[in-house]
Amino acid sequence: MTDVTIIGAGVAGLWAAWECSKAGLTPRILDRNGPPGPHGCSWWAGGMLAPYCEGATAEAAIVRHGAAAAQAWAEVTEITYRGSLVVALQRDRAELARFARRTSGHRLVSTDLATLEPDLSTATQALFFEGEAHLDPRAALSDLVAALSARGIVVERAEVRPEDIDGPVMDARGMAAAVSGLRGVRGEMVVLHAPDIALTRPVRLLHPRHALYIVPRAGGLYMLGATQIESADRRGISARAVLELLSAAYALDPRFAEAELVETGTDLRPAFADNVPRVVVQGRILHLNGLFRHGYLMAPALARQAVAFLTQGLKGELVYED
Repeated sequence: MTDVTIIGAGVAGLWAAWECSKAGLTPRILDRNGPPGPHGCSWWAGGMLAPYCEGATAEAAIVRHGAAAAQAWAEVTEITYRGSLVVALQRDRAELARFARRTSGHRLVSTDLATLEPDLSTATQALFFEGEAHLDPRAALSDLVAALSARGIVVERAEVRPEDIDGPVMDARGMAAAVSGLRGVRGEMVVLHAPDIALTRPVRLLHPRHALYIVPRAGGLYMLGATQIESADRRGISARAVLELLSAAYALDPRFAEAELVETGTDLRPAFADNVPRVVVQGRILHLNGLFRHGYLMAPALARQAVAFLTQGLKGELVYED
């Protein structure tokens, strides 16, 4: 017996299924492409669980709910707890001070920066957000699918509309969902193989025009991201994006010039006007959407509130009745 049908097997849909299962519900997951893969924006994420850094530009709800993300993800996948660093080149030192004023949960490091990241030789100062973490998004998706499978919940390949299904529905299709006020924000990324560079935690490089984050992955891989363009263009990565990302990485460490370009990717992040995700309730259909650049950070909280509304009628901060 199915208690709720979930449409969409990205990070939001999978987390909704996990929280449903924990609450004693039997969910059914349908996705037109089947299990997670390059067809969804969850595949291209950086995997930073960095609520305090996001506080520089995000609403307070992102920081508040995102602070619990690492603990939630630790239920199903491996989390790296090494914090994150924010740096700026000498000419952009004012950007570092500005970032510090807009955020919390950090301390300024200078003489001990070489101890934290010996390979970060171009920076003399950094903000260290010790309470932040990161994960490998693709491994996390796979682990979450495996955890659901262990409970008898599998992702079925099927294309359906919420209105065609009887009973409660959670629509987590991102840009494919017809939700009022939703817009697409284009993001582009590259993956480099640079085994001679040994960074152990995410590093954000502040820049007036194109900020960069670099996230270490296993095997000498580094994910570089990400552009943020107000556009619904779904074409492949632009030459400008590649140039900007690689130029910023080279400025951080010239050895990135010798790295192998392994992969490029682009997709649309679904976002509302305030860039805060929400559960939009339309009768028996709950739309889980608008995760923007905070998919892995906010999916657990969004799913918990959706399930609380479905089972108890509890209207949390992220729940909106249409």
